[in-house]
Amino acid sequence: MPYVADTIARLKKSGPAEFEFYQAVDEVLTSLRPLLDKNPKYRKHSIIERIVEPERQIMFRVAWIDDKGHVQVNKGYRIQFNSAIGPYKGGIRFHPSVYGGIIKFLGFEQIFKNSLTGLAIGGGKGGSDFDPKGKSDNEIMRFCQSFMTELYRYIGPTTDVPAGDIGVGGREIGYMYGQYKRLTGNFDGVLTGKKIPWGGSLARTEATGYGSVYFAQNMMQGRGDTLEGKNCVVSGAGNVAIYTIQKLYQLGAKPVTCSDSRGMVYHDKGIDLATLKQIKEVEGACLSKYVEHHPDAKYTAVADYPAGRNHVYSVPCQAAFPSATQNELNAADAEVLLRNGCVCISEGANMPSTPEAVEKFLKAGIAYGPGKAANAGGVATSQLEMAQNGSMQQWTFEEVDGKLFNIMKNIYGSASEAAKEFGEPTNLVLGANIAGFRKVADAMIDQGVM
Repeated sequence: MPYVADTIARLKKSGPAEFEFYQAVDEVLTSLRPLLDKNPKYRKHSIIERIVEPERQIMFRVAWIDDKGHVQVNKGYRIQFNSAIGPYKGGIRFHPSVYGGIIKFLGFEQIFKNSLTGLAIGGGKGGSDFDPKGKSDNEIMRFCQSFMTELYRYIGPTTDVPAGDIGVGGREIGYMYGQYKRLTGNFDGVLTGKKIPWGGSLARTEATGYGSVYFAQNMMQGRGDTLEGKNCVVSGAGNVAIYTIQKLYQLGAKPVTCSDSRGMVYHDKGIDLATLKQIKEVEGACLSKYVEHHPDAKYTAVADYPAGRNHVYSVPCQAAFPSATQNELNAADAEVLLRNGCVCISEGANMPSTPEAVEKFLKAGIAYGPGKAANAGGVATSQLEMAQNGSMQQWTFEEVDGKLFNIMKNIYGSASEAAKEFGEPTNLVLGANIAGFRKVADAMIDQGVM
């Protein structure tokens, strides 16, 4: 379709070397072709050309002083991508890999993910190439304060509400929120992912992992199956992976793997959740320590992975939950998963499967839940935190979890119905993209050219 191809070509020319962003845009626009053919109004109003360009891109210097008294400098970003259906909403990521292309990819995906939740939140993302690993609490505090000293001008409870992401947890949110209050004098819901005593929501920590499993549960039920009794592989060892594992156990499945940047653990009896939490949440240590507690488990270092492969996906399973990072699961991994009998993929991370891997999943006709649908539980619960802040209330864990369950059920329903409408009932990539896009695009048309 020349319209889509021309839009992507112009994008590459205007923003060179933003490869992850191109990948995300290509995946979305390609799957929108049936909708664009059916509804010429989107071309008439230049919605595609407009939606791929952020409403605002903010880049700033973050200067801070380390424990040795030396001045350090990092780059900070906030991409306010689309506010057609609500205030910008999306996390802040602190990681050395962060650059403009990563933030734009994440912000673009956030538009459609947030739309799918059915809640009034637009799409945005932010971050820095700052690496919290190996830094003292005081260094992290000074960096976060400096970061917020620049960012506070552009955010607000009805304008832009950031949250956490990789490298940004309750500690970092706390330091940034404290600086925001110092600068503005306001105690309001300008950040989500806060700790419980000062405005956080119960079940927020668990939400992305729980939501990914709820989405898988809905996919399996739609095929007359269940997760109960299934062997599952999970990548990652952060919040998403830990609470994916926890919810899988609650639903009667058996998660047998987890991983971090140094290697992976395979435990055929099932990952011991208490040990994993102790190593990662308490000690912040490497997963290699897991086998000290469980000698019957096997640890494989990244250096010993099969060439060009992620060894997590070598383990035979019926369901897989990629929950670590983008492009962690490639075509070779997909082939091994399918050959070993995997029938369900639910993505807890953002865009963890390469386009070639996704193509293989769709061709095989398995239950495949793309990240923008399957991992929307985190941002959905962030909006629930915003609602609690706005009413000065705090809901119980069960209330929040119940709302999360229903949101994930509705996301699956919306994606599934859109896929059926366009003649590909098992293609939830197409369904999620169309369902998420249509709501935002129609709002943009209603609000005029801006």
